Amino acid sequence: MSFRFGQHLIKPSVVFLKTELSFALVNRKPVVPGHVLVCPLRPVERFRDLRPDEVADLFQVTQRVGTVVEKHFQGTSITFSMQDGPEAGQTVKHVHVHILPRKSGDFRRNDNIYDELQKHDREEEDSPAFWRSEEEMAAEAEVLRAYFQVNIVKVTFILLLQLCGRLTALVC
Repeated sequence: MSFRFGQHLIKPSVVFLKTELSFALVNRKPVVPGHVLVCPLRPVERFRDLRPDEVADLFQVTQRVGTVVEKHFQGTSITFSMQDGPEAGQTVKHVHVHILPRKSGDFRRNDNIYDELQKHDREEEDSPAFWRSEEEMAAEAEVLRAYFQVNIVKVTFILLLQLCGRLTALVC
């Protein structure tokens, strides 16, 4: 099953987290290492058109993903960015949050990252010649996916321990 991202179809191999309402994917042309995107599953062009449950899920996923990419890419801070509408620099007509792990000195001026984001999807620079390979993107997604799968295993294990504790209490 592919994921719709505006006018693009996204292969599952580059998606590393999916919830009931959102998904997270690696970026084909990252501004910094670990630059990823979080999007609602429903293709909505503007933030104002999201339902309250979609907004909540989008930002909960953004928080979880931000924590993981900051840790994995040894960041010390995170830039979260959303361009909402063409005058704000939105080029893909689908709400999405850019998550960029940051390090001291990664840009000469801290705010240069916003200039880079503005250039990120301009048509003259947005051609396959500038993109990462599907294999490279899939490999990064696989590594990031593991962070979330480990959490599922941990949660399942904790729930099983709690269930065993309840069963033991009932038997004793």
